[in-house]
Amino acid sequence: MNAIVQQAQERALSQWFESNPWAAMRGIDEAMWNALCTTIYPGAKTESILMAVDYCKARSLDIMLKPVHLVPMQVKDAQTGNKAWRDVPMPGVGLYRIQADRSGDYAGADEPEFGPIIEAEFDGQDYQKNPIKVKVRYPEWCKYTVYKMIGGQRVSFKATEFWLENYATQSAYSEAPNAMWKKRPFAQLAKCAEAQALRKGWPEIGQEPTAEEMEGKAYIEKDITPPRQADSAPVALEHYPADSFEQNFPKWKAAIEAGKRTPEQIIQTVESKAALTPEQKQQIEGVAA
Repeated sequence: MNAIVQQAQERALSQWFESNPWAAMRGIDEAMWNALCTTIYPGAKTESILMAVDYCKARSLDIMLKPVHLVPMQVKDAQTGNKAWRDVPMPGVGLYRIQADRSGDYAGADEPEFGPIIEAEFDGQDYQKNPIKVKVRYPEWCKYTVYKMIGGQRVSFKATEFWLENYATQSAYSEAPNAMWKKRPFAQLAKCAEAQALRKGWPEIGQEPTAEEMEGKAYIEKDITPPRQADSAPVALEHYPADSFEQNFPKWKAAIEAGKRTPEQIIQTVESKAALTPEQKQQIEGVAA
């Protein structure tokens, strides 16, 4: 009976990998994929979950412990000006804790200290986007202290973060905090302070903000995708001789500022026909400075 069950399992696993080669490449079986989709990252797109899987694999992390979060971020296309939302894998404060512990010199942390409680009103919106006043109680600041063993000594690293400098708003048109920052003003601020303290003590863990720090915040990123050939056609650099530098420099400058060419591309193209002087190269490079 056990042999029959084993054969059925092997056949099912083989069929899963045949129909999902992207899973076979990553060692993901059907049970693991179902857990990722329904429990770890419910509602996330397939490509977003796979980004998180690859992120964890590259850093030798167990994705089932969810050390990385998928944070919706607003990205702006620098060429069209259009904005779109996409999921971005970001470390959680838990990942920073893992990395500090793996270093072998993490020596604990104190309980977070909070400043005085502030009661304030913010301009917000209701569910119909009508303007309302939102009352909020929050700690003015939070101080977090972590310890690291250095030369046999327990050395402290402290970070103080202010609520007003960290909280996320309901939207771009509201000053009121979003649901998470209103419901958990202490816990959210403590995570931000802890992440900062861990970065101070262990710079090698990186300077990327954590998912807790980016909770509910929009993120505008410049798209550096190379321009389409049609976009760059009007800038015919191959017809620019270097012996007419003063005449053509305004065109080169415009191409650099429009993002259609880099100074290096212009210099390389022009020098394929005639040499540029060091001063001329410096002038071209200075456009992007």
